[in-house]
Amino acid sequence: MLAAGFLTHHPDLRYRLWGLQSYQEGDFDKALKYFRRSSYYADKPSQGMVAEMLWNGQGVEQDRALAYAWMDLAAERGYAGFAGLRERYWKQLDEAERVRAIELGQEVYARFGDEAAKPRYEARLRWGYKEATGSHLGGFAGTPVQISVPGSGDDGGETIDSTKFYDERYWNPKKYWEYTDNLWMKARIGKVTVGDVEQANEASRIPAAAPDTEFTEPKIPDTPDDPAKTPGIILPGKSD
Repeated sequence: MLAAGFLTHHPDLRYRLWGLQSYQEGDFDKALKYFRRSSYYADKPSQGMVAEMLWNGQGVEQDRALAYAWMDLAAERGYAGFAGLRERYWKQLDEAERVRAIELGQEVYARFGDEAAKPRYEARLRWGYKEATGSHLGGFAGTPVQISVPGSGDDGGETIDSTKFYDERYWNPKKYWEYTDNLWMKARIGKVTVGDVEQANEASRIPAAAPDTEFTEPKIPDTPDDPAKTPGIILPGKSD
């Protein structure tokens, strides 16, 4: 329950984990829905996965222009791996696709860009921390439970154990964004389908768009409440 509670209040991690599990199982339709939900909460790795799936036509009709818009979004904070993929995409688009990518990108940014998504997530963090520390869950800090969070291709991810679930870096918005930046800023993306990643310093080509604060959470499939069935949660005696 402690681990499940942690993920409930960290929807970026929660739905990225569900998305990755569905993707690995070959259920691309579900995976895309989960990645879009995680993207709603400013998760750049999930936004990159949406881009890859659009580029490859996995779980959705292939749309290279829209894929570029999503990869541009994933590179919004300057993360090197996503910026490199964005430039690879751009080089392969024809002129009509480039025009369409820039047009589509404004709506993508309005709904999922940091200006819209970060405030949503920060509100969840503040509310979640008050609820979690004010409940019986706070009494289980020593429980030998872990959450395995997949990361970049270089490091394979991070394991967060229950003794650190209430660490300030997971709940204080400013510290959480710093923590996320440290994980992803220079990470190379290990599995790509458009060639080797290149360093890229180019800024976004998509004009700024006002945040759409009325946009609601993308729909997702029903997910089990049982912590033992939740991806990423490692229970005592459970190796995966």
